[in-house]
Amino acid sequence: MKRLHVVRVLVVEDDEKIASFVVGGLRQAGWAASRAADGEAALRLASAERFDAAVVDLMLPKLDGLSLIEELRRRRIDTPVIILSAKRSVDDRVRGLQAGGDDYMVKPFAFTELLARLHALRRRAAGSVGAEPTRLAVGDLSVNLLSREVVRAGEKLDLQAREFALLEYLMRNAGRVVSKTMILEHVWGYSFDPQTNVVDVLVCRLRNKVEKDFAGKLIHTIRGVGYVLKES
Repeated sequence: MKRLHVVRVLVVEDDEKIASFVVGGLRQAGWAASRAADGEAALRLASAERFDAAVVDLMLPKLDGLSLIEELRRRRIDTPVIILSAKRSVDDRVRGLQAGGDDYMVKPFAFTELLARLHALRRRAAGSVGAEPTRLAVGDLSVNLLSREVVRAGEKLDLQAREFALLEYLMRNAGRVVSKTMILEHVWGYSFDPQTNVVDVLVCRLRNKVEKDFAGKLIHTIRGVGYVLKES
């Protein structure tokens, strides 16, 4: 089975409130998000690591958003970019797209629209190498990544945001063991003591929803290593 990597987004925003709003929303949606507070930090991150998409504010300290995008393209870094800006004129949008941006959103914006546009960028970027899947399935359990609908044996399951993020991560790595540290980094977006029991608690909650009333165990504990999702 081809391993599907976790979608990683770079958020470049100097406003703490907006950055927290976007990063938090992406993580709740099951994506991994990193934040840079200025253009120079963003350039260093984007040059050193591979991101699937970037959300870039135009009014940034040290290196403005347009200059950042132009420099990324000069370095042949083709990460798809959504520009965020309070500037509404057509000329501003044109300049942003001409600099190398792929989409343009005006502040204030709805997070649901930003997420939808990121999904669209991902589909376009993946078009030449095979489209990003919109549905994952293991046995009689399936997840629709666009509608976030989870169904097992024909019955819809109601999952909280972190439960959904964990399930998606396990299903994207179906048949492969993932460690507690990997789950912490993906679901919570940062690292802390892997001895904490938050992962065990979340796995237990997820098991109660996807296994308790159904035949067949899907989430298996590999003692001392981590967890794996597979048919029994």
